[in-house]
Amino acid sequence: MVLILMFLFAASALAQPSSIVQQTPFVQQVSDDALVVDRVAQASKRDLPRDLLKRIVNEDVDLLRGKRPDGSFQYATYERFEAARATQSFSVQPRKDQMETDEVKGSFIYRVVLEVPTRRLLVRKNLPVWIERVDIEMVAEGKSQTERSSVDVKAWMQPGDVKPIDLPAVARQVKIGIVANGDPKGYGNLDVVLVQARIVDNADSPYAQAVASAKAMQRALDNGDIPSLRASAQRVRDVLGAPVRQVAAAPSPSPSQSTMTVTAAPDAAAQVEMQTELQLIEDLLTGSEAERREGLDQLHQLIRKMRR
Repeated sequence: MVLILMFLFAASALAQPSSIVQQTPFVQQVSDDALVVDRVAQASKRDLPRDLLKRIVNEDVDLLRGKRPDGSFQYATYERFEAARATQSFSVQPRKDQMETDEVKGSFIYRVVLEVPTRRLLVRKNLPVWIERVDIEMVAEGKSQTERSSVDVKAWMQPGDVKPIDLPAVARQVKIGIVANGDPKGYGNLDVVLVQARIVDNADSPYAQAVASAKAMQRALDNGDIPSLRASAQRVRDVLGAPVRQVAAAPSPSPSQSTMTVTAAPDAAAQVEMQTELQLIEDLLTGSEAERREGLDQLHQLIRKMRR
């Protein structure tokens, strides 16, 4: 239904000119980078330098989000949606005198998962592991003070068991200590998984449209979709208020050389802009839950813009 509404509005409404944000040095850099990506994509065949272009686009997304030295953002927040996982494995030995403490550290974590694999060394059956407690030392996002807490478990985790523990807030920095002991029959393997929070862009960011277009560039690079990459790069320049690109004309047989500025007619330009915006929104609506919410926000902004 949402997609049907999008295309109905696209067919019946007049597109308005792109909003131009305030020009700053980093805005100029992002705009210039988009022009570079567009030109490289235009010239490439099967030799598109994806890794290099992805680094450029990732840095530009951080700039548009207003990345701070501590890793947080001015125009985005970390939400409790899984973005990535980091796993560390420990061999918990049986001890009679005292339990051992295994530590892991991470950034922007919102959940810790304890797992006891069914196997150790791939072929031998794993043994149970006693978990006494989980000690948490963290600095929450947006705060500077260190918070300490403990979660008592006091139970044997059998091979195949999984125990998730949610942190009280998204932790900008966290150190997890697992106090554990092994089975008297021998050591047991324990996996500690840190689940990293996902970055969600603020809908009221002055660079929201540019970030959405840059994220579409990231997806196009992942998929090797050069037409979408070029369209998204041009969209970044449009929403940042970059001037129309001048393209040299093909050389003619005569000695004289000429250049021309290629610009689309107003109606055609508006149609291309509308199609690009709808493609970006469609990509978001087919993504994760957070991306779908962002896609709906972009759709609402587009509808309001067309009504003006």
